[in-house]
Amino acid sequence: MMYREYKPGPRLKEYVKCYYIYESNSETTFEDTVFPSGNMEIIFNLGSGQWQTAPNETFLANPAIELWGQIVKPLPVRSIGQNTMLGVRLYPQAAAFFLKEKVDLFNNQVADFSEVVDKAVQSLHSQLMDTGSWSKRIELLDNYLFGLLNDAGRRLQKIAVVNDVMQEMKQHDFFDNIENVAARYGITSRYLQKLFVQYTGLTPKLYSKIHRFQNSLRLVSQKESSLTSIAYDCGYFDQSHFIREFKSFTGYTPSGYSIESSPVTLALASN
Repeated sequence: MMYREYKPGPRLKEYVKCYYIYESNSETTFEDTVFPSGNMEIIFNLGSGQWQTAPNETFLANPAIELWGQIVKPLPVRSIGQNTMLGVRLYPQAAAFFLKEKVDLFNNQVADFSEVVDKAVQSLHSQLMDTGSWSKRIELLDNYLFGLLNDAGRRLQKIAVVNDVMQEMKQHDFFDNIENVAARYGITSRYLQKLFVQYTGLTPKLYSKIHRFQNSLRLVSQKESSLTSIAYDCGYFDQSHFIREFKSFTGYTPSGYSIESSPVTLALASN
């Protein structure tokens, strides 16, 4: 299994967190679980294998061009055969630049991206399949996404507010309530909630929880800190609060979780 990340060029660095390549050359079928990350993704399947997800306990084949909505609970996945993928990991608020629908409509599911945007993406998929160079593939994808930005128009200002609030909430010492945050931007907390859901698929509170969980997952995987220390460092009320929230996002307690048993998370962490 191979996983590599590539930074986008200057024109997309505010929207694309990274491009990534995932390749599995083994014919062995394996199952894993994907945890909430706070990011939406677009994935182009370029191999002969099949990737499946089970949002409702039954595994279903993913489309050739996947749109991953916000995952807010553990999502079982299955890899069959030799898979080759080119993915786009978007910043939480960035999906709204590329989609005309409200992004929360895609929560907890893997949609067919070709049914969400114009049919030109199918032509792009064919070009990616016919191109052997990864650098050329990323260039083609970069150009396509940049073209979609031209339709963002009136959404820009509203998304900018969401982005600014998110940057505040990611600070380690952030403890303000949503009412005070909204007041600083001259809007009501109810309107801020609406903007958040519309452009990220998450409420401010849920976004904050997922961001905190991802920090704790990294520390748990490193196996260098006690659960009490992790709970404190990540801003949980106490250890029991940390354990309860970690289990809600993974299905495991922190002490019962092992990154070695999660091929997908292990690949991400080793990059």
